[in-house]
Amino acid sequence: MRVLGIETSCDETGIAIYDSERGLLAHQLYSQVKLHADYGGVVPELASRDHVRKTLPLIKRAMQEANTEATQIDGIAYTAGPGLVGALMVGACVGRSLAYGWQVPALAVHHMEGHLLAPMLETEQPEFPFVALLVSGGHTMLVRVDGIGQYQLLGESIDDAAGEAFDKTAKLMGLDYPGGPRLAKLAEQGEPTDLKFPRPMTDRPGLDFSFSGLKTAASNALQKSAQDQQSLANIAYAFQQAVVDTLVIKCRRALQQTGLNRLVVAGGVSANTELREQLKQLTQSLKGQVFYPRPEFCTDNGAMIAFAGCQRLQAGQQEGLAIITRPRWPLHELPPV
Repeated sequence: MRVLGIETSCDETGIAIYDSERGLLAHQLYSQVKLHADYGGVVPELASRDHVRKTLPLIKRAMQEANTEATQIDGIAYTAGPGLVGALMVGACVGRSLAYGWQVPALAVHHMEGHLLAPMLETEQPEFPFVALLVSGGHTMLVRVDGIGQYQLLGESIDDAAGEAFDKTAKLMGLDYPGGPRLAKLAEQGEPTDLKFPRPMTDRPGLDFSFSGLKTAASNALQKSAQDQQSLANIAYAFQQAVVDTLVIKCRRALQQTGLNRLVVAGGVSANTELREQLKQLTQSLKGQVFYPRPEFCTDNGAMIAFAGCQRLQAGQQEGLAIITRPRWPLHELPPV
């Protein structure tokens, strides 16, 4: 089965073509970073308008890259949620309309399931069951995965997501948008000092997260600092260590609680090198293994949507003619495959 995948949940337009026998045939991605940089964050209306401009041209480029005609497409998968409703509507309308015109089935894909399954695009794939850490600008959650659509939520953030905390703290520090990667880069110049940030909710049982307090701690540290480059780097270092330590502690608990030793990490923050190093050490200590998508598939992309959609389309799942988006969509509501 050959599937066209469309991702427009936020500020990146991702298009891909995935073949169940030959693998990923094409991958096109357009980032709106420059568009939103002047505003210090994503402006939903501008994001939606840019998706309108970019989606069809990127589909044409992906079809050319894959040397594929419309008659060779067997199904279309589009992100239906979670995400910005206007941005979701663009991809959903385009995907559902093309499916109707080409007379092929269409499928609404859950954005986080796309991230969760992204490591399956790699040569070395995790076997079920495993624990997944989904960590991005909009979500932080731990999920036990026994199969596609067989998800048990173990814990999630009760306020800011980890990536959101990175971005907000970077903004406090005066770093340009997107702030998270810039803060991580600045942290490489930092040094250990007596500055210590809390590891939220690690002193109590459970697998939920809370990162809003770290932003406040960073703000207080900034007000007391000399505001020179080294002081900022030291604060970035301390902040990153606090986030990474918190994520690692919760992952250890989740693996021990489930009795599993395979960990999948996906979402934009999964590209953080310090997090990767500490999770590698964690899984090695448990005689297990950690799996990631390649860096270009850590952030939002069409390849993960095409792959996730292909699995469900092959199982006979598809949508009706109604175009429905779900800005909020609990992962556990997905049917099993």
